[in-house]
Amino acid sequence: MESVLLKIAASHMRPLLIVLSVVVLYRGHNEPGGGFIGGLMLGSAFILYAMAYGVKKTQKSIFFDPVNLTGLGLLIALASGLPAILMGEIFMTGQWITLFSNTFFELKLGTPLLFDVGVYFTVAGMLMLVMFSILEE
Repeated sequence: MESVLLKIAASHMRPLLIVLSVVVLYRGHNEPGGGFIGGLMLGSAFILYAMAYGVKKTQKSIFFDPVNLTGLGLLIALASGLPAILMGEIFMTGQWITLFSNTFFELKLGTPLLFDVGVYFTVAGMLMLVMFSILEE
């Protein structure tokens, strides 16, 4: 039985959950949140949509395969430790670069954020992979 209310909620909530997952990913750098929670939110956005519209339609609406997203996440998380080795430090030691700096604002990006992005993709991919398999049954 199809639910019109679920379809309306899913189509409106998916973009909101995706944007909020990116905010939680970036905020987790210094506050609670980060890659794991953001990945759960991203995966949940697509699972909600799959519950409303079906797995096949959801897979057609996304431009990535959950298996490839999981692999990419693992690769990014592993690669986040390599800059420390190149700098002569222990694997996974945080390294930062300053992209922009003035008297009021400084934008620094580091390998901990890169690791969080890897976790974000891995968690979202695995969650979608498992839930899509369950929903197809």
